[in-house]
Amino acid sequence: MDAVAEIRKRRLSLGVPLGELARAVGRSDATLSRIERGQIRPSYDLVQQIDAFLGAHEGVAAPHLRARDVVRSPLVTVEGGATLVDAAQTMENGGFSQLPVSDAGRVTGSVSEAGLLKALARPNGRRLRVRDVQEGSYPQVDADCPAEVLTGLLARYAAVLVAERGVLQGIVTKTDLIRGLRGTSLRRAPNARTG
Repeated sequence: MDAVAEIRKRRLSLGVPLGELARAVGRSDATLSRIERGQIRPSYDLVQQIDAFLGAHEGVAAPHLRARDVVRSPLVTVEGGATLVDAAQTMENGGFSQLPVSDAGRVTGSVSEAGLLKALARPNGRRLRVRDVQEGSYPQVDADCPAEVLTGLLARYAAVLVAERGVLQGIVTKTDLIRGLRGTSLRRAPNARTG
């Protein structure tokens, strides 16, 4: 694997701003940008400096991060008997791109923006109920689940439910995990888009 070709991908996945990396290795933002775009071939020593800086960030970002550190609580769900219009309104008001579906307090599935869009486009879509179009339920993990496991699950699912002692505490989306891995505050402004 070409270390130079991976610099931008690694930097972005860690949430490291270009300027921060440039300062850390004693180069200008413009020089690093040109290196990332393949316009300049950096010296071996510079590649080693960049690799060491990014490696240090990778080493501390995830090892101690757990589901409890990135969970969004309380868990917002939509009832299976709700109309699709109601579900869409709940998603819009909360800035969610997906929601767990519940019936009688038990999670029975999920609904996504893509699923709602497809269903609402049908001739009778506005009259359909969430339970008529719900998708599979999200996987559930314990609050002590390590970030590495969440990363794998979120590569396959839109969200992961988090429980503690069998009681659902909340949900983790890709955005939540990225914020946690970046070390960004998990506090959000009301109605901020999170899913």
